Amino acid sequence: MRYLLALDQGTTSSRAIAFDTQGRVAALAQQEFAQHFPQPGWVEHDATEIWRTQLAVAQECIKKLPGALQGSARAATQIVAIGITNQRETTVLWDRATGRPVAPAIVWQDRRTTARCEALRRAGKAALIQRKTGLVLDAYFSATKLEWLLDRVPGARARAEAGELAFGTVDSWLVWQLTGGRVHATDPSNAARTLLMNIHTLDWDDELLRLFHIPRALLPRIVPSSGVLAETDASLLGAAIPIAGMAGDQQAATFGQACFAPGMAKNTYGTGCFMLMNTGARPVASRNQLLSTVGWQGPEQADAPRTAYCLEGSVFMAGATVQWLRDGLQIIQSAAEVEALAASVPDTGDVFLVPAFTGLGAPDWDGRARGTLVGLTRGSTRAHIARAALEAIALQSADMFGAMSRDAGLPLTELRVDGGASRNDLLMQLQADLLGVPVVRPQVTETTALGAAYLAGLAVGVWSGGDAIAAQWAVDRRFAPRLPEHARLARIARWREAVARSRGWAREEA
Repeated sequence: MRYLLALDQGTTSSRAIAFDTQGRVAALAQQEFAQHFPQPGWVEHDATEIWRTQLAVAQECIKKLPGALQGSARAATQIVAIGITNQRETTVLWDRATGRPVAPAIVWQDRRTTARCEALRRAGKAALIQRKTGLVLDAYFSATKLEWLLDRVPGARARAEAGELAFGTVDSWLVWQLTGGRVHATDPSNAARTLLMNIHTLDWDDELLRLFHIPRALLPRIVPSSGVLAETDASLLGAAIPIAGMAGDQQAATFGQACFAPGMAKNTYGTGCFMLMNTGARPVASRNQLLSTVGWQGPEQADAPRTAYCLEGSVFMAGATVQWLRDGLQIIQSAAEVEALAASVPDTGDVFLVPAFTGLGAPDWDGRARGTLVGLTRGSTRAHIARAALEAIALQSADMFGAMSRDAGLPLTELRVDGGASRNDLLMQLQADLLGVPVVRPQVTETTALGAAYLAGLAVGVWSGGDAIAAQWAVDRRFAPRLPEHARLARIARWREAVARSRGWAREEA
């Protein structure tokens, strides 16, 4: 048998999934790792722990394959290529000589550079940045995180300018480790999330590097998302395996959902919530505070452009909101309990939760907004709060969906969904009700890892093109909207009132 190994390095866990050539899961391994919150609004990871857990799950996944009993080398030879997908924007800075991080990784959720972004906005730089990168000026992205590290880690800036340090998002960090430090590379889908790459030229932009005071010597080489870029060190996995696919997690999920035609859209429900729509061979400038970003870059194909662009909306707190119910409020013992608890009441009792614990993403982009729970009465129970948490995920996604429809200039007719929370039937029904269009869940919901596997497989000839991949996509369940249109619009209007309170509190606090 031949398998594609996807390394899926997420915000809270590292996973490895082996897929067969029919796109079916053959083996899976997963490990969580620690989250660090040293100050309010700060979120950090230990990059060494990221690598250690990712290597461990890759080794465990290979051991679960047929042939593993004959030895790891026998099992590893069944892996024809590796695809990497990763949490995006998270910023790692490491020593080129030792391969060790010089500071904790600053996670995409981190808000410590909000003031720097506001200063750049006051200086009139937001339009320049958006024109070149397709992104809004926000602490979410990597550039101000990297700038902060260079300014705050003793000696880092001088060492960076001397070429002694390397920067990368998590994909680059994993490639460096997998190749024993031989390769320092990223792909356009990850580079597009740094505020440093020009999405029109697909190269690092000198004007942006000067603006953020980033030495070019720090940066990885940009390579296609689908294409053999290196082989792993044979001592790590039992064989030298081609690394042939690489994409940020949300672009990989869009690829795994076979959203290859302009206008096709997907939403991933993970720690955050990320909606992407394929816009074709050219970026579309958003008028509604969405992001224009690179979807992927691959080999020339008859059925697809080499570079695909997407519109994207990002919600910072989705599954993380359910984690807060579990770990913060402690009203559930496990995330799996939330569906039954929320279903035990017919509605939220007019309770709204705005989970702006790390600010608001698209389409509001307010880094100072704060989490807000409104509408509580003596009759409110933990069940109402649980249902409000699920509705908050769906309502934030409805905001993005509406903005995306306006930017696209056409009504979107369905939404493909994936990610862990897409298995929550109540949430998916709420989502269909609040969108007013069907929500479609595929049979394989591991679409982030599957997209990485597809990108790698295309590069080594396992699949001939997008048509062959799309033929494997199959529906598990379609959720049709049940809420009358007037009730849907009223619910969204009420939600926007709650969002305004979340943002107003931040202004009063400031």
